[in-house]
Amino acid sequence: MTDGEAETAFKGLRWPNTNGAAVCPYCGSVDAYEARRPNGSLRFRCRGCKKDFTITSGTLFASHKLPLKTYLAAIAVFCNEVKGKSALALSRDLGVSYKCAFVLEHKFREAMAEEMKGRVVGGEGKIAEVDGGYFGGYVKPANLKADRLDRRYTRNQSGKRKVVVIIRERGGNSVPAVFSSESRAASFIKARIAKGTTVHADEASSWDGLHERFEMKRINHQQAYSLDGACTNWAEEYFSRLRRGEIGIHHHIAGAYLLRYAQESSWREDNRRVSNGDQVQRVAGLALKRGKSVDFTGYWQRHVAD
Repeated sequence: MTDGEAETAFKGLRWPNTNGAAVCPYCGSVDAYEARRPNGSLRFRCRGCKKDFTITSGTLFASHKLPLKTYLAAIAVFCNEVKGKSALALSRDLGVSYKCAFVLEHKFREAMAEEMKGRVVGGEGKIAEVDGGYFGGYVKPANLKADRLDRRYTRNQSGKRKVVVIIRERGGNSVPAVFSSESRAASFIKARIAKGTTVHADEASSWDGLHERFEMKRINHQQAYSLDGACTNWAEEYFSRLRRGEIGIHHHIAGAYLLRYAQESSWREDNRRVSNGDQVQRVAGLALKRGKSVDFTGYWQRHVAD
């Protein structure tokens, strides 16, 4: 792909309603013309407000330093993976630094998360599954067996372990969230599942409070994985993807970024039947519709986005 073809592709993704014709991000005017800089970089000038802007102004790629085709390649490589793409691998594929690849990937995850804002799943006659999986807070066992502590007790844990709670509609979409414990997720679950939904959950006492709002079906995993029509296999499928991504791709996904990885895994699970080409188009479109990154604009310089 040439630079000109990359510009055409970006214009089509950024302004699909005008068939790629530039729209001013400041005043919304469609009366703009090209005003390239002496080095050849593309700029537009609005006849309405007289301001200059680029294809990426006001998006996740604002103030970009890399060629546009590198961003398209990054999205394609990122979406092509089943369980995620490590920043080190992406940096080798694109020929960029690890820092650059790290920020790029988190911006893609931020774009994916746009589709989950305010999402409510389920509805009358539909089924949703709820489950939780714990990540992070690993405590390395002592060398000698006699010195090893029972890590099941709170006093012997690091305090950094968090739970990813997933709400997944059968045949539909999912919504993840991160909490310090499953018991703290009750209000989140009630807000994100529509009334009339039949909710399936395991035997954990954390889900007992959901009975007052939903028709519940519980499965005791000590007895079976599926019994009398109750199971959480769709939720377990999500955790299988997230766990394999943790073990085989990223090796560590806890801490402040756990929610981002959980949202990425949720998006991949919801769109697993969508072709890779369509996934690339969707992620690129989401990134160009999204405003500047909240967490990763000037990340390595420790700047705070406006």
